Amino acid sequence: MSFSLIFGCIWVFIATVIATLPMRLQFPPGILLLIAAPLLIGWIGWEHGILPSLIGLFAFISMFRRPLWHIWSKARSSKEVAP
Repeated sequence: MSFSLIFGCIWVFIATVIATLPMRLQFPPGILLLIAAPLLIGWIGWEHGILPSLIGLFAFISMFRRPLWHIWSKARSSKEVAP
């Protein structure tokens, strides 16, 4: 197994452990996971191709759908406010 897949598995286990924490303790490590995920998905795509990368992307979106939705809505509202 390649290092990118090993780190991907470790990322999933860390995300699962962080998800069991109370909400106030999830934020700082969750931000780090949110930042690391695109880099890790890109690394997996670089070593294994587009299909494993897309599977990782769909898993990432599934796990972080609420934070991503919040970021998307904030980005859209800031564009609408500025004339």
